[in-house]
Amino acid sequence: MNKLIKDILLGIATALFFSAFIYFEYFGLTNKLINTLFGLSALSMFLYIPKRSVLIAGFTIGLLWFYWIGYSFKYQGVGYMEPIITLGFGFVYLLFFAPLAFTNSALLRALFLFGLSFVHPFNWNWMQIELLFVNSYIGVYKYQLALVLLVLSLPSLLKKPYKYTPLLLLIAAFSYGYPSQHDAPLKIKLVATDIKQDYKWTRQALAPTVYMVFQKIQKAINEGYDVVILPESVFPLFMNKTPELIKQLEKFSHKITIIAGALMREDGKNYNVTYMFQNGKYQVAKKLVLVPFGEYIPLPKFARKFINDTFFNGESDFSTAKKPTDFLIKGVKFRNAICYEATCKELYSGDVKYLIAISNNAWFAPSIEPTIQKLLMEYYARKYGVTIYHAANYKGTGVIK
Repeated sequence: MNKLIKDILLGIATALFFSAFIYFEYFGLTNKLINTLFGLSALSMFLYIPKRSVLIAGFTIGLLWFYWIGYSFKYQGVGYMEPIITLGFGFVYLLFFAPLAFTNSALLRALFLFGLSFVHPFNWNWMQIELLFVNSYIGVYKYQLALVLLVLSLPSLLKKPYKYTPLLLLIAAFSYGYPSQHDAPLKIKLVATDIKQDYKWTRQALAPTVYMVFQKIQKAINEGYDVVILPESVFPLFMNKTPELIKQLEKFSHKITIIAGALMREDGKNYNVTYMFQNGKYQVAKKLVLVPFGEYIPLPKFARKFINDTFFNGESDFSTAKKPTDFLIKGVKFRNAICYEATCKELYSGDVKYLIAISNNAWFAPSIEPTIQKLLMEYYARKYGVTIYHAANYKGTGVIK
């Protein structure tokens, strides 16, 4: 077989092993043993495949993991950017894994790969190498990743008959449990919606959407729930500019605590927020961590202005809170997270046992985006011993442990 073709096939095979756990989860085929074997195989291949194959693998991983990111651009009126963004992410992760192609040493590649587990291009942190093992027999802590990479690289330094004996050390990287997680002592209703993104923000959608939300709230009250959680921006409006709507929600909140996403405009700035209505009053939680290239442009100011003017109709970046927000609901503390935030370690700092996450995944429908989001939330939930209550538009609603 032609060496070029062989290198290309090896690179694609590496990417498939590296990405398989996502698609197994998407199709409901997750198996801990298979995920373990595929994850170990993927990392092992990265340590030993030819340099050219490393670049092919990186590019293909970028496509397999993030082909969907360009989907959202059609809602900004620049749908022609979709294939450009998709290919762009392929090249971003070609460059991300490129350091491995500077050497044939398995041990040096292992060091590079471990170093890359701390790198997040453009502050986009969804490439977590440990995520390969979130539903496997291997643990997801950094020391376990380091041990796996070391063990897989050591055979390159040994000769028979001891060449593969280091693999026995993999037992030390097994998951022997995570911090305990508990259900919140409240009856919580998670509301899933499926409102198409191209309809959600239209004028004709507003009244039916608000009516639907109140129906969901009333049903949760009738069913005896303590809390009802609705998705991100379930109210497609600037809530603080609609006093009558706030008054109605305050009225309902005497019977049930209401958590709902909306927008907020304050002092000329726009915020993506969560509203909590409880006992006739409300509290607002502003988003802390914005989505790179979705809610802000992670580039110098001059480039940020050019991109906003060119591709986002001159709209400015969203503004953020200065620290995470906690809600106290009937004496129980919940950390608030809006979509992307629920996959960021900043939201898990401090004393966090329960986290309310709200999302609007319709930006990327249909795709594997809700699946990767779920896997990342499982990763953080287990790592920090947090129970996540997630309400989403499109897909992803559920309790995550």
